[in-house]
Parts: sequence; structure tokens; C-alpha cells
Amino acid sequence: MKTNFIGIRIGYVMTGSYCTFERSFRQAERLREMGAELVPVMSENAASVSTRFGSGADNAARLAEICGREVITDISSAEPIGPKNMTDILVVAPCTSNTAAKLAGGITDTAATMAVKSHLRSGKPVVLAIASNDSLLGSAKNIGELFNRKNYYFVPMLQDDVEKKPASLVAEFGMIPDAVDAALRGVQLRPIIYHSV
Repeated sequence: MKTNFIGIRIGYVMTGSYCTFERSFRQAERLREMGAELVPVMSENAASVSTRFGSGADNAARLAEICGREVITDISSAEPIGPKNMTDILVVAPCTSNTAAKLAGGITDTAATMAVKSHLRSGKPVVLAIASNDSLLGSAKNIGELFNRKNYYFVPMLQDDVEKKPASLVAEFGMIPDAVDAALRGVQLRPIIYHSV
């Protein structure tokens, strides 16, 4: 794996899988420690909804502190990402099934989906860290669609609880730096889906 990301500009996008926010924050910190410049984006719900995993305001403030810059939280502020060449690669961590469906359908109605659309206009890589309880049910077709799209890469996913949540897939967040490194080289890490023994 690459030992540093000095000079690499990473769009770091968070959507509403609130239970994975802590894991995502840790990886944002790792990428910064490895020298990356992070451009933070949160979907409107990720930045505003308060849950047992923290308030929207606190979560947005934490991402801003990690990245050292204000978080983009609206469509109009996300639109210039591509035209202004603000990012070399984009990471969506977590990427909910709702966001994956929108990306598969070409729907741009949040800061997160606009960031992806704007970034993709230049054919640059997007890394998705899926986190969804229905990844192998209703969301499977959308994830499958994105598997076949150029410029999309996935953080390897784990069936996190095959007994209680047999359709759930959650990205192995600790592999985000590896997935970023691979995607910058045009490579998809494998296995994409696995389960713990």
C-alpha cells in the first residue's frame, strides 16, 4: 500500500449511515495523517440529523476539524468540485443504499450525489464504502449496477452479522486507504465481499 498521499486531493463524502460515522472519522484522520488534502462533503441529512450517534452539528464540526476546512453541505456548493478540479479522487464513506440507488439512477438531489456527479465529469475515480442492512435484498441491483460502471471502486465489504442481518453489507472501513491507493491505479481490491470466520 502507498505509504503517503502527499499531494493527493480526496473528496471525503459522508452520507447517513450514522452508526458507521465513528469508523469513517477515523479513516479521514488516517488519510490526513498520510498527507492527503481532504475536501469534506456531507449529505444534508448526515449534516443535520441528530441520532444516538451524535448531533448533526457535532458530526459536521468534527469532520471540518479533521479536514481543516468547512464542510460542503448543499448542492450549489458541491457543484464546482468538478469544474474547479478540486479533487483527484472521491470517497463516499459511508455510502448508504439510498445514495447508491441515486448514483445508479443518475439522481442528483443532495450535496453528496452532486459531489460525485461533478467529480465524475472528468473521469476520475470514486470509492464507495457501502453500509446498508439491505445490500443483498432491495439494494442489490443498484450496487450491482455500480459494479459495472466505469470509475466506481468499492471498499471491500463484510457480511457483518450473517445470522441476525443476513442481507447486510458494511465496508471494512480500515481498508479505505488501501482502496484509495488501488483506485488511483485503476485497480479494484478483492475479494469485494467476504465474511468473517
